Amino acid sequence: MWKKSYDDGAILYLVPTPIGNMEDITFRSLKVLKDVEVIFSEDTRVTQNLLNYFEIKKRLIALHDHNESIVKEEVLSYLEQGVNVAIVTDRGTPIISDPGYKTVSYVSKKGYSVVALPGACAFVPALIVSGINPQPFTFYGFLDSKIEKRKKELLSLKFVTNTLIFYEAPHRILQTMKLMLEIFGDREVSLSREITKKFESVYRGNITDLLPTLNEIKGEFVIVVSGFEKSIDDRQFGVVEQVEFYINNGMDKMEAIKVVAREREMKKNDVYAMYHQEARK
Repeated sequence: MWKKSYDDGAILYLVPTPIGNMEDITFRSLKVLKDVEVIFSEDTRVTQNLLNYFEIKKRLIALHDHNESIVKEEVLSYLEQGVNVAIVTDRGTPIISDPGYKTVSYVSKKGYSVVALPGACAFVPALIVSGINPQPFTFYGFLDSKIEKRKKELLSLKFVTNTLIFYEAPHRILQTMKLMLEIFGDREVSLSREITKKFESVYRGNITDLLPTLNEIKGEFVIVVSGFEKSIDDRQFGVVEQVEFYINNGMDKMEAIKVVAREREMKKNDVYAMYHQEARK
C-alpha cells in the first residue's frame, strides 16, 4: 500500500508518557507535545497534569476505549486540514494495552503518516530485569476480568514455549497467580511492581515462592512467566508418542499435531498421517 512520507502532509504522532517518574519523558516527546495543535488523550485530567508539570498549554480531546470509533473521525478531520496531532494515553506507550489502534488503522488507510516515538513502556523493563529468558517472548497484556474467561485464556497459553508477559491489577494479582499455578504448574516467574515509581520492586522465584507474599504487596504489576518446557525428548521418543504426550497434558489432538510438526520441522499432514496410521493398528 502506498504511504505518504513524513514530510508529505499532516502527521499523527503516538507519544509515550511517563509511567510514574516524570524524568522518563524524552526531549523529542516534549517537543512534539509543544508543536502539535491538539492532543488526543485517554484521560484529559491525567494528561493535563502532565502538561502542567512541563508548562505546556494545548487543547485536549478525550479519546478512549468507549469513544474511539467516533473520535477517530475527528482525528482524521484535523489531519485533512493539515494539522499535526498527537495521541497519548495515561501512562506509557499508546496502543500497548491502551486505546489508539482503531485510530491508527483508520487514518493510515486514508494515506496519512503515523509516527511512533520511542519511550516508556512497562513491560520492557519488567522483562529485562526478570532474569527469565527474554526471547522469544509473547506480550499478552491484561487477562479477562472474569475468572472463567481468564482460565480459558491461560489454558490457551499453557503450551506456549515463549516467555509470557501480562499486566495485572492489584486486586486480581493473587487470584491470577493461583490460576497460573493450577494451569501452568510451578513455573519461574517475576513480578515487577510500581515500575519507575517510589516503591518500585521486583519479586523473583517460582510461583509457590511468591504466593505467600501477595497478600502484603500492592500496586500495578507486570508478570513475566517462563514458557512451557516439554519434558519429552523427541530424540528418544517417536512422533506418535510426542503427540500423545501433549494430548495427555491437556492439549487437543489437532493442536498437539501442529506443535509436534513445528518442533520437528515436519509437515503437519505428515504428522497427522503418522498419528492416525498408528491409531488404526
